[in-house]
Amino acid sequence: MSERTYLEEISIRNLGIIEESRLELGKGLNVLTGETGAGKTMILTALNLVLGGKSDSALVRTGSDRLTATAVFSIPKQISADFSGALSEGDIEVDDSQVIFSRSVTAEGKSKALCNTSTVPANLLSELSQYLIEIHGQSANTQLVKAARQRELLDRFGGERVNVHLKSYSDIYGSYLDLKNRIKSMKSASAERDREIADLEEFLEGWSKVKPVRGEFASAIDEISRLSSVEDLRIAAAGAVEASSDEETGALTALGAAKRFLENAKGRDSRLDAIADQVAESFYALDEASRDLTSYLSSLEADPDRLNALQVRRATLTSFAKKWGSGADPDEVMVVLAARAKSGRESIADLRGGDERVAELESDLAKIKKNLLIAAQTLTESRTQAAAELSAAVSEELKHLSMPHTQLIIDLVTPDYKGALKESDFTIYGCDEVSISIKAHATAAKIAIGKGASGGEMSRIMLALEVVIAKTHPVGTYIFDEVDAGVGGKAAIEVGRRLHLLAQSSQVIVVTHLPQVAAWADTHFRVEKRSDGSIVESGVEKLTEGQRVEEIARMLAGLEESSSALEHAAELLAMRGSA
Repeated sequence: MSERTYLEEISIRNLGIIEESRLELGKGLNVLTGETGAGKTMILTALNLVLGGKSDSALVRTGSDRLTATAVFSIPKQISADFSGALSEGDIEVDDSQVIFSRSVTAEGKSKALCNTSTVPANLLSELSQYLIEIHGQSANTQLVKAARQRELLDRFGGERVNVHLKSYSDIYGSYLDLKNRIKSMKSASAERDREIADLEEFLEGWSKVKPVRGEFASAIDEISRLSSVEDLRIAAAGAVEASSDEETGALTALGAAKRFLENAKGRDSRLDAIADQVAESFYALDEASRDLTSYLSSLEADPDRLNALQVRRATLTSFAKKWGSGADPDEVMVVLAARAKSGRESIADLRGGDERVAELESDLAKIKKNLLIAAQTLTESRTQAAAELSAAVSEELKHLSMPHTQLIIDLVTPDYKGALKESDFTIYGCDEVSISIKAHATAAKIAIGKGASGGEMSRIMLALEVVIAKTHPVGTYIFDEVDAGVGGKAAIEVGRRLHLLAQSSQVIVVTHLPQVAAWADTHFRVEKRSDGSIVESGVEKLTEGQRVEEIARMLAGLEESSSALEHAAELLAMRGSA
């Protein structure tokens, strides 16, 4: 497996029926099995919570004060620029090649999110998780029928060749919207143009006179306080010097005497030596402080002119901040006003330009729109090519998932670029609408994927899409919650085989009820529910090869010690070794 992120460990405490569980996951195919109600879904619930999902006090185990869930991700030295940028933006540093997400929820519903021990907003965990993990729960099939999700999958498959055109289009589209909004603002502001110009000119004139410096107000307040209290400060410092340095009664004299007495007994008792060291250290610290006080005293000077100038400056800054800004802290207000001053001349030029300026900008807008149209067409062309390739690859993959005649078809619905396009045709993602449909066989009619596929077929289509996309644009970890729903027999074996294939390039974690899928695991966990009177708790156990045979036999026959089921289980496990 190539070096990329993977989920090392999940730790859970007091969530639902789980009192405490810890899973140390492997890099390949990890499978979770267990009887219905044992708590398999709770593990995915914990992971969803850790990845920034909605918190709910109802998840806290009965009788507990809070639940905690932690996920440890291994991070390689080389990560994508986007992931690196997201970490930097969140002020997160990777420690020991790990990123640790943690979430706690109290019984009162208060939630706390951590990333590498730093408290962060829960949505930051959600943003970072998109670079680490892809989860396909029971809602994944519902998401797949949405146009936005279909476009996202196509763009992921297209990789850099699509993304470079999408970025180019998005940049131009952003410039187009900015200029369009600027023109709209200019037109709506024309009635108040003269007043705005007068206000801006007065503000800029005042700004040029005041010429504030960042942090100046707080600095002036501090210096005013010092200059206003010179005599009090002198009395305090002089008194402290006398108390410490007086030759007869000063603290230094007393400490020095104590120091000398103790030095005479040096080396005779370790306990007294330690006390002597403390006294000596205090002596040297007080001596240094005494010298600093003497220096401070010599620097204290009354400066009425400087004090008066600072008070006048403070009043000027306060008055200017109150007139042109809002807020209690003049320094913070000045930061905002600095940005206004920076763009003030350009704003006046816009206002004074009037209709002439609007005409110029509308001419610029027309040029940008031509470039936008070209960028949209180029993006459509790259998506069209990617759609054909993805359709063919997924259709081929479905043959291996016991859907030999099913064809997946990805169509792009685009406007007529040679005709007159409407403003609504342009979106931040281009002018394309992506539509995924299936054909049951070569001559069958196309049917939208949400209407033409059963639950089991949808699960296999989703798996086929991920297997194909992972070859060109893999994430570190894929999680499938009962991807085998509605699947059995030979199809179940093929689902397991394709999950095994996906695990060659990424870590895969699967919750399953099917022994044909569980047999393909590199690492197998069993989730058990134990009952002791009124106490019910769920635990997770990593299985040995022998225990795997027993667990798969149980899944096959529903019995603990069925000899025929044990033979069948061993046969299923041998199938992985021969793959």
